[in-house]
Amino acid sequence: MAGPEMELDPKYDNYDYPTTSPNVQSGHPGHTTPQQDAQVFQLRTSLEQEGYKERLDTHTMLRFLRARKFNVEMAKKMFVDCEKWRIEFGVDDLVRNFEYTEKPKVFEYYPQYYHKTDKDGRPVYIEQLGKIDLDAMYKITTAERMLQNLVVEYEKLADPRLPACSRKAGSLLETCCTIMDLKGVGISKVGSVYSYVQRASAISQNYYPERLGKLYLVNAPWGFSTVFSVVKSFLDPVTVQKIHVLGSSYHKELLDHVPAEHLPKILGGTCECPGGCALADLGPWKDPEWAKPAKWEREQQSDAIEHEPTETIPTSEPQAGEHAAPSKPEEVMVDGKTQAPMHA
Repeated sequence: MAGPEMELDPKYDNYDYPTTSPNVQSGHPGHTTPQQDAQVFQLRTSLEQEGYKERLDTHTMLRFLRARKFNVEMAKKMFVDCEKWRIEFGVDDLVRNFEYTEKPKVFEYYPQYYHKTDKDGRPVYIEQLGKIDLDAMYKITTAERMLQNLVVEYEKLADPRLPACSRKAGSLLETCCTIMDLKGVGISKVGSVYSYVQRASAISQNYYPERLGKLYLVNAPWGFSTVFSVVKSFLDPVTVQKIHVLGSSYHKELLDHVPAEHLPKILGGTCECPGGCALADLGPWKDPEWAKPAKWEREQQSDAIEHEPTETIPTSEPQAGEHAAPSKPEEVMVDGKTQAPMHA
């Protein structure tokens, strides 16, 4: 039997991929109550009254509302803060123009990459923290450029990665499956990476809400589970349900959720991309059957066409000994009709 369909507002909801979430939970697209629909309208109307015009589609409104338990005022503050940050950080310019040329060298110390999908069809995001050496990395790049790359990848997760995955899955996918490999991470490294991780986590939580589907912490060192059991008491129960702390015997559980052929060999899968999985960026977003240009790519192409100089064809000058053809008298308009000009 066909599931419910999300009611679209054509003024705001111009999606070219499935719009109903397979997550049958209150507040998710296609599974909202009349009260939640009214809260979407209230939030959007309030933002429009303050001059906001971008990112007012229903999916975005629902993500901010879910992140704030459908408290409209708190969701509005979160959205406004996000828009202010986007301007200050230059997000729209970064996603169009940022080039992370040092990526291969940085990834020798800190691989962070999207790679194929889990069994639910969501993008898999992988971080390997064991070889982090910020002193060495900051000779190659800067903390600011690392954060800029992180933001560009978040933007590309939203579009084109998730839309392509949704088309392939046949239902709306709004989250990713994250794998953080803690192999080699010791207490001695915590202090050196804390500042960067803190800023990166703040960007994720404050400006890209409701993007985490599941988080697997694999190769967790001894004692980590004890620490996490204390930390999770401060976390939202919904978030806690998404986090799975696994030791070195993680393979079976991870492979229950990620196909072996989609998981890099270094994490117990069978995938060995030419040139390395970390730099391959493989997934439905690279498959012509499912991929479409992101909205920002289409706007960039449109701007390029609009500002493309028009080609002028120069008139050739008569060569020596040649006479120019007599020019045709220009026509003029008289009483709304075209007539030849009168000569004196």
